[in-house]
Amino acid sequence: MTASPGHLLDIPHHDGSVRYVSQAHPRLGEVVDLVVRVPHAADVTSVHVRSTPDAEPKFTAARLVESTETDSWWRVPLEIRNPVTNYRFLLQGGPVGYQWLNGTGLHDRDVPDAADFRITSFPAPPDWSADAVVYQIFPDRFARSAAADERDAPDWAVPVAWDTPVAARGPLTPIQLYGGDLDGIAEHLDHIAGLGITTLYLTPVFPARSNHRYDATTFDAVDPVLGGDDALTRLVHAAHGRGIRVLGDLTTNHTGVGHEWFVAAQNDSDAPERGFYFFDGESYAAWLNVPSLPKLDYDSPELGRRLFDDPQGAVRRWLTGPDGLDGWRIDVANMTGRFGAQDHYHEVARRMRAAAVDARRDALLIAEHCHDTSRDALGDGWHGVMNYAGFTRPLWTWLRHPGHAPDFLGLPVVVPRLGGHAVMETMREFAAHMPWATLTHSFTIVGSHDTTRVRSLVGDDAEQVDVAAGMLLTMPGIPMITYGDEIGMEGAFGEDGRRPMPWGDDALWDVRIHEVYRALIAARRESIALRAGGLRWVYAADDVLVYLREHPGQNALVHLARLGHAPVRLPRAALPGIEGGHAAYGRGVGFDEDDVVLTASGPKVEVWTWSPDR
Repeated sequence: MTASPGHLLDIPHHDGSVRYVSQAHPRLGEVVDLVVRVPHAADVTSVHVRSTPDAEPKFTAARLVESTETDSWWRVPLEIRNPVTNYRFLLQGGPVGYQWLNGTGLHDRDVPDAADFRITSFPAPPDWSADAVVYQIFPDRFARSAAADERDAPDWAVPVAWDTPVAARGPLTPIQLYGGDLDGIAEHLDHIAGLGITTLYLTPVFPARSNHRYDATTFDAVDPVLGGDDALTRLVHAAHGRGIRVLGDLTTNHTGVGHEWFVAAQNDSDAPERGFYFFDGESYAAWLNVPSLPKLDYDSPELGRRLFDDPQGAVRRWLTGPDGLDGWRIDVANMTGRFGAQDHYHEVARRMRAAAVDARRDALLIAEHCHDTSRDALGDGWHGVMNYAGFTRPLWTWLRHPGHAPDFLGLPVVVPRLGGHAVMETMREFAAHMPWATLTHSFTIVGSHDTTRVRSLVGDDAEQVDVAAGMLLTMPGIPMITYGDEIGMEGAFGEDGRRPMPWGDDALWDVRIHEVYRALIAARRESIALRAGGLRWVYAADDVLVYLREHPGQNALVHLARLGHAPVRLPRAALPGIEGGHAAYGRGVGFDEDDVVLTASGPKVEVWTWSPDR
């Protein structure tokens, strides 16, 4: 038997993982060893690495260190001379005798440097984050404690019962108040821990004039509607007691019009807070021209001092102490500090990183980012991003139901439905434009409180949810699950998806989907390859994707099928030791004399792990 046409195991490979790079977080002046795998079928006779220290092109010859039945392994030293070091491999041989290997793959022509591999000398993200599985909670809609019944609703709110349908569009949308609170979340930590979650991410908890609270009126207190400061302390304490960390959500791009700073600025043109915003007479700049969200002006030194330097400022205060938050997700981070000719973005990111780490050494910072991150995610500020462009959108193009036209964060056209090859190429191209450390510490997301729910995305075939969850929990990055996705909650778009968690209503819980998420999370937490391995694409066709997660201690072969497909055959010789593995999820792969055989009669997730011979 011969392997399936189109498999990628004969293509040279390198990535930023521990199997191919000796030091993930080197210091300036250190030398790291790079390794590149070159299959014999590629017909390569020599390998050089090209780097650009101080912008000067430099070629260093690699030496052959090992040869197996199918592959040659080449090693080359690389000096980390600059904070960001770009490199690519020059391979002699192949069809035209001249090939470049960069983050997007193998090219027999010259290509720009933008997709070169990158390694940085910036301090490493916190150790704990590499193993994290995140659960996003929209506090108003997750759970309501008995104490909520004793609280008065604020003057802006329209209180509703827990089983009231969500007003997904119209003036009621931001002011419908279900009364979920932080003690309600604490009461359901058993559910969260039982799922295998290691980290909670709470959307904003500061007082505001909306249910989403992205229009904060202060950063100095927790909303009394949620239970106030003490409730946050109780929740974090209880979560920490279970080994679960907690991330907050901070808006550095804007405040609400009710924020104490904005009120002071409007009341007194000489107030220092006046410089916090872009005023032109009585008018002011607002995020996306939404009048309730005035944009912050980082030309103001005092604004930076209050946010970043003041021990009681927003960034530091909530991270301090044993019951402090464990980090921040930064709302619309890529827009922060940018307005016309002004661009303080990188300054803001670096100052926030310094402030957060000073307050809590192992704090994690994740930036919301909805498109190309290549200018913004080098790792000197935020540790990672919410990877909408490089993960969510390509996944949607593969799995969206033909009859569903989801809104993707304001995209004015329907997200296309594409085949697996386009998905692979999109993911690979976006990943190539960020350092490996940033990619692996970014949130992979099937959906969030701002998007279509995955159960609605896939339409009438609930098993497609399995495939989405399978990719979410087997790809590099920090997987983030939005509350309710694990029980099949629906929502056609963001606001429609912010439905109350249906505690006690068994008819609204899909127990099969819940078990899928629980089992996949367990598989990830038990597999070093899924948590820390590299990413080597193996096969892509319309309805099937196959990739390898490689780690010195373990390999994992992941097979995802959105529909049934013809058998995919991979040469066993190129996957040494695979026959001695086991199914970490699914029923397991098939074998014949020469090949690994992957089959599917419908949607399928399969994870096969084994100890590598090398």
